[in-house]
Amino acid sequence: MQKDNPNTERYIAIARACLKAINDTADDSGSREQKIQAVYEAIDKAFQAEFADYRQAVAIMATVLERIATGHLDAEKAADLARKTLDQQPESTRNPQMH
Repeated sequence: MQKDNPNTERYIAIARACLKAINDTADDSGSREQKIQAVYEAIDKAFQAEFADYRQAVAIMATVLERIATGHLDAEKAADLARKTLDQQPESTRNPQMH
């Protein structure tokens, strides 16, 4: 992963969570299935945390699009609402490249 990629930190956080889960379960006395489940849960938790900004931005943009789609806004107001929404999105959601 390139250092100038804005998703590098996100990728590293997820990778660290995976490695931590693997290390934490290595010495556990649980079954193989329990260890695998613990790693899956750590991966899911890390993804949920790292992509929370994306989910929130998508929800906001969907609401704005629904408002624009009603047709009650003229073109200028619709464009203004779209610009304001884009300006308010988190920086972490502005790069379309995911990996």
